[in-house]
Amino acid sequence: MKKILIVSRSFYPMNSPRSFRTTELAKELSRQGHAVTVLTPKRPEHTVFEQEHNLTIQDLGQPKRKDVNLTGKGIALIFKRGLRRGLQVLFEYPSIELYFMIKSALQKKKRNKEHYDLLISIAVPYPIHWGVAAVWRKKNNLAKTWIADCGDPFMGQENDTFKPAFYFKYVEKWFCRKVDYLTIPIATAINAYYPEFHDKIKVIPQGFNFDEVKLAHYVKNEIPHFAYAGGLIQGRRDPKDFLEFLVNYPHPYKFDIYTQQRSLVQAYADRSNGRIEIKEYMPRKELLFELSKLDFMVNFENAGEKQIPSKIIDYVIIKKPVLSVNSFDFEQKPVEEFLTGDYSSALKIENPDQYKIENVAKAFLKLC
Repeated sequence: MKKILIVSRSFYPMNSPRSFRTTELAKELSRQGHAVTVLTPKRPEHTVFEQEHNLTIQDLGQPKRKDVNLTGKGIALIFKRGLRRGLQVLFEYPSIELYFMIKSALQKKKRNKEHYDLLISIAVPYPIHWGVAAVWRKKNNLAKTWIADCGDPFMGQENDTFKPAFYFKYVEKWFCRKVDYLTIPIATAINAYYPEFHDKIKVIPQGFNFDEVKLAHYVKNEIPHFAYAGGLIQGRRDPKDFLEFLVNYPHPYKFDIYTQQRSLVQAYADRSNGRIEIKEYMPRKELLFELSKLDFMVNFENAGEKQIPSKIIDYVIIKKPVLSVNSFDFEQKPVEEFLTGDYSSALKIENPDQYKIENVAKAFLKLC
């Protein structure tokens, strides 16, 4: 039995890829018989969760710093947008607060002489890793092994309009020198990290418990019914060409979009005569049940190959063909094929068993 500490900002019941990473990993490591402690901002729902999954959740505290509120209009709104982006790019604000919170919490653990076999810090945001690095020493560490799990890259990211200020490369190199292993979800992301640390990188994909997902009994829909669920990024993960094609498509269909970026899709929904519907996010298991009723799923590709949407794994679980749309070089033919029931150009998912949480947990334990 291993004693394991997981440090993360995101945890159940949050509805995000990093929350799923932390939650599923903690549950499975505990199920496999290890003593798991999760350090995260604690919520009332966690009391029952601890009992159900036989693990400990320790309170990191609630971050107090907030993003600049984007209210108002005109010049005032433009100023607020600039201020918000500037604070993020120059200071990693408000996430930088987590650096101090984690540093303080781990220093307290060291004073109390707590010790673990394995410490896993989960980002984003990257100040999670920086907080661990601040207390990590060559000797007398809090754990025998430290794994920094990285979802999306930081300095090497491709899918945000603005990159962090140049001096954060020194912060990234500082924490990478200290960590024992860097884990990333896909092999193509290796080049998003500095070459001197490539020998520390291990590829461990996102993992889920396939058995926990309840699927609907699927019957082919009378008209093509499909969906997309997730974030959208203007100029990056951008649906405009795909939606422009759909609103001009002469035949019936139903396309559900589960996203918080309504401004990028609302105009197309208004022009679609009810064929495109924007829907609110819902808990993951409920969403997968609804999606399992549909004919196929849509994926909007990221810029480059360093990041892959975790929703692809959900599409594997619900066993749906995936129409993968290139936002930078839109091709009409595959869309037309899917709309007529021809899925021969569907995205190929290699080795789906690698996404099973039991295999993911074993991969982490091998590094311990």
